Amino acid sequence: MKIPSRLLPLVDDGIIDEVLGQVKSGKEADVFTVRIGEDIRCAKVYKEANNRSFRQAVQYQEGRKAQSSRDARAMAKRSQYGKKEAESSWMNAEVKALNVLSAAGLRVPQPFGLFDGVLIMELIVDADGHPAPRLNDLSLTPDEALQYHEDLIAQVVRMLCAGIIHGDLSEFNVLVDTYGPVIIDLPQAVNAAGNSNASVLFARDVNNLAHYFSRFEPGILTLKYAKEIWALYEKGKLTPEVNLTGVFEESTKKVDVVSVLTVIGDAQKEHEARLLRKAKPVDTGLPQKPWQGGGQNNVASEHPRHKSDTRSNQKPQLSEKPQANKENWGRRASSGAPKISQWTKPIAEK
Repeated sequence: MKIPSRLLPLVDDGIIDEVLGQVKSGKEADVFTVRIGEDIRCAKVYKEANNRSFRQAVQYQEGRKAQSSRDARAMAKRSQYGKKEAESSWMNAEVKALNVLSAAGLRVPQPFGLFDGVLIMELIVDADGHPAPRLNDLSLTPDEALQYHEDLIAQVVRMLCAGIIHGDLSEFNVLVDTYGPVIIDLPQAVNAAGNSNASVLFARDVNNLAHYFSRFEPGILTLKYAKEIWALYEKGKLTPEVNLTGVFEESTKKVDVVSVLTVIGDAQKEHEARLLRKAKPVDTGLPQKPWQGGGQNNVASEHPRHKSDTRSNQKPQLSEKPQANKENWGRRASSGAPKISQWTKPIAEK
């Protein structure tokens, strides 16, 4: 096949020996099968930011650490350098997530390197050695649906224990090989502890799986895994080996609105008092200077540096200067000062 332009530099540099074909074209990347030596790998070519569906990436990137404060400021200002760093951060996030999750025991592709916006990683294959199908491409029996659903919920739990939320988990981001589901596509992976949208994104991931598998086994919709798992996570009781029931009892306790408003009011008063303390001048016990006793007008009028110089306000009398010059020339002439002709006469004689 014709080598895609984004893969051509990698072929020229000897990183890729041959491009075998295209696996898929997704909303954020195009995926190709490539040969590197004797191994068949997967090359994920990320699309430019303007061509991706994840344009509102701020909610996913919250909580991610920039390499330096300069990079963080540049990305916040969306300068040219900042946009470049944001793109690099978006791609590197998947590599970091894959390494973390692989170490945590999840079934994810193994990454081999990121080269100029192209991620080389393990190719997930089926029993015949062909690229593994997506979960969405399969027709499942009720038992298979229950089995795959339980498998993925266990992986989601293990992922959360590692501090990561997928953020876009669905039947389109799961491959199925001979051993079961494999989670893919993680550039938008969310920091579970540092992102204010973490609980919402987590619930969406779990509910997406439930809605898909309920096509084959409707009873899956009755399971409340999202709320049960998140409640355990907030209490610090979530472990990879946790036994889930799918049952979650909603709290029936009414919110004490009056107490909440009282706490907010007390916090507001404390904040205002803190501002007043900062604005009040500190009494050092030392005598004040004349310009320290009043407002801005006193400072401007009494401080030695701000006192106006009366001499600077007097306009020069132009008529006095020529007169003074005339008198000075007269003094020079009467005191025997040499005239101009006396200086030039010897030169004229020569």
